[in-house]
Amino acid sequence: MDPPTEIANDVAPAKNDVAPAKNKTLNAIKAASYSSHARPSLNERILSSMSRRAVAAHPWHDLEIGPGAPTIFNCVVEIPRGSKVKYELDKKSGLIKVDRILYSSVVYPHNYGFIPRTLCEDADPLDVLIIMQEPVLPGCFLRAKAIGLMPMIDQGEKDDKIIAVCADDPEYRHYTDIKELPPHRLAEIRRFFEDYKKNENKEVAVNDFLPAEDASKAIQHSMDLYADYIVEALRR
Repeated sequence: MDPPTEIANDVAPAKNDVAPAKNKTLNAIKAASYSSHARPSLNERILSSMSRRAVAAHPWHDLEIGPGAPTIFNCVVEIPRGSKVKYELDKKSGLIKVDRILYSSVVYPHNYGFIPRTLCEDADPLDVLIIMQEPVLPGCFLRAKAIGLMPMIDQGEKDDKIIAVCADDPEYRHYTDIKELPPHRLAEIRRFFEDYKKNENKEVAVNDFLPAEDASKAIQHSMDLYADYIVEALRR
C-alpha cells in the first residue's frame, strides 16, 4: 500500500541541492512508517493526535446537574477540606486555577465547590459547601444532598452558599436538614466565612442558616436563571 499523497510528498526524493545523507534519513522514516499491512507508526499517531483540535468538557456547562435536582445534585469540588489555597473555576477555560492563598490563618472546614448549570446574580455558578468524611481533589465531581442555606453578604453583594452532605458518604448521607448538624459544626462554618477575608480588609456578613427547603428553592432559582441565560444566548 502506498503512503497517503500528503505524506508521500513530505518524504519525496530531495532536490539535487540536498545532501545524500538527508535523502537516506527521509527514506528510512518512510520505510519505517509505512508498510503494506502495518498500522500507522507510533510517531505518526502521536503527531496526528497533536494536530487534532479537541474541545475539553467544561465542568460548569457540560456536566449535568442530575435528575434529582434540586434536592440531590452533582457538584464540582474546587477546594478540598483543610486547604488554605483558594482554588476556583476559570470560567473561560473550564480549568481549576489558583486564585490566591488565604490571607488569614484559616483553612476551609469542608470541601467547597459549585453546582453545574446554575447561575447566580453575580454571574457565577451557585456555591456549595459539602460535608463529608474525606477531602476531595479539585476538579472532581460528586453527588450531594442539600440540607440548608447560608445567606451571606460579601462586600455588599449577595453570595449565598448551599450547605450539603455527600449523598454517597455512609456517615452523612442520612442527614436531611441543617438542624440535624451539631451546633458547633455550624458555628465553625459561620466563623470561617466571617474571618477568611478579614486580613484583606473585606467585609463578609453571615446571616442565620436556613433549612433544606430554602436551599432547594435557591438551587431551583439558579437553575432557572441558567436556563433563561442559555435561551437568551441562543436567540442572539
